[in-house]
Amino acid sequence: MTLTVRDAEGPDLPAITALYAGEVVGGTATFEMTAPTLDEMTGRLTTVRNHGLPWLVAEVDGRFAGYAYASLFRPRPAYRYGVEVSVYVEAAARGQGVGRTLLLALVERIRAMGLRHLIAAVSDSDTSAASIALHRSLGFRDAGVYRQVGWKFGRWLDVALLQLDLDPAGAPPASPGLDLEGGRA
Repeated sequence: MTLTVRDAEGPDLPAITALYAGEVVGGTATFEMTAPTLDEMTGRLTTVRNHGLPWLVAEVDGRFAGYAYASLFRPRPAYRYGVEVSVYVEAAARGQGVGRTLLLALVERIRAMGLRHLIAAVSDSDTSAASIALHRSLGFRDAGVYRQVGWKFGRWLDVALLQLDLDPAGAPPASPGLDLEGGRA
């Protein structure tokens, strides 16, 4: 098995959209209720890239296996050193190290940007235990739980929050962080 990670490109968007749509309509790893279109996912990729953040794709033996990206944690300027991370892996590729490889690559890209905090919000789903274990194995620490915050498929769902601090000593930032001036909610 050959596992590779690279930057997402336009031709990856149909596979990205299909994987995410499956989670929207059949899972609880996301709280969206209507699957986004290819145009919407293209816009999301553009937004991530416009902030200089990474969106990565994993391939196993040359075939799409999953994706991961970083997005703004909050829009206010004081949050400019933190991002939220998301990882989605095709069902057939789970348990093969795809999620770990994607998340490790994402952490290294964010570290190279001079950012400090990575936040993961893992909703109650069929894969949440594995996702939480993956994040913890890479140094993410539990940061809390939003209890019964989402209603999907006739039930309340929790969201576990995990955080990786790339500089736990608390040194002042060495980079300007993300450009969030004028950020609004």
